[in-house]
Amino acid sequence: MEVIQTTKIILAWELFEQGLPKTHIAERLRINRDTVRLWVQAIAAMGLTSFLDSYSKAKKGPRLKRQVDAILKRRVWMLRDREMDCCGQKIQYFLETEFGTKLSVPKIYEVLAEKYVIKSKWKKNQKRCPVPKAEKPREVIQMDTIDFGAVFAFTAVDIFSKEADVILRPSLTSSDGAAFLDTCMQRRFNGHTELIQSDGGPEFKDKFKQKVYQYTNRYRVSAPYKKNEQSLS
Repeated sequence: MEVIQTTKIILAWELFEQGLPKTHIAERLRINRDTVRLWVQAIAAMGLTSFLDSYSKAKKGPRLKRQVDAILKRRVWMLRDREMDCCGQKIQYFLETEFGTKLSVPKIYEVLAEKYVIKSKWKKNQKRCPVPKAEKPREVIQMDTIDFGAVFAFTAVDIFSKEADVILRPSLTSSDGAAFLDTCMQRRFNGHTELIQSDGGPEFKDKFKQKVYQYTNRYRVSAPYKKNEQSLS
């Protein structure tokens, strides 16, 4: 999963407060150590919320969509065929280890979709409501998780304001998901939103689903392998 920069800032601060060295934080988040140092210094001086506000204002403006050259596309397709229809995460691994090329998983699926029909085998006939859009803050909250090995970062993002919250948990159980839901909705998102969206991972089932309607009017599970439907955390 591709991580937006504001989520990385919150993660860096959370890990720093837990006593993790800046070098280790940089390695886990795949960013420069000096970037972590500058973030930590600024947050210590301004506070996390103020720093995120100033950072978001500084970064406003349209970005050009990254184009994938023809050679890289052919490598993606070759790996897909060679590894017998493997997933995007494996293709990402082979691209980096064999060619020294880094490409995000959503971008890999974009390339695959140019040549292949990408379908999910999970609930393939299930009808889903339209991809959520937001016209105001607290209307749509998207949730996802990031695997850091010994710890998992549960993330929630308001897709309109891009305000984010991050909670570190030791595992990916529905109990962890329910604890994350309680914490982030109460401390960051005023206890309620019109719609919550997540993927179909185990952390968003059972106990999470038993609680989710305490905080939202609607709950939506995003379609696998669809870039525009995946959580923005």
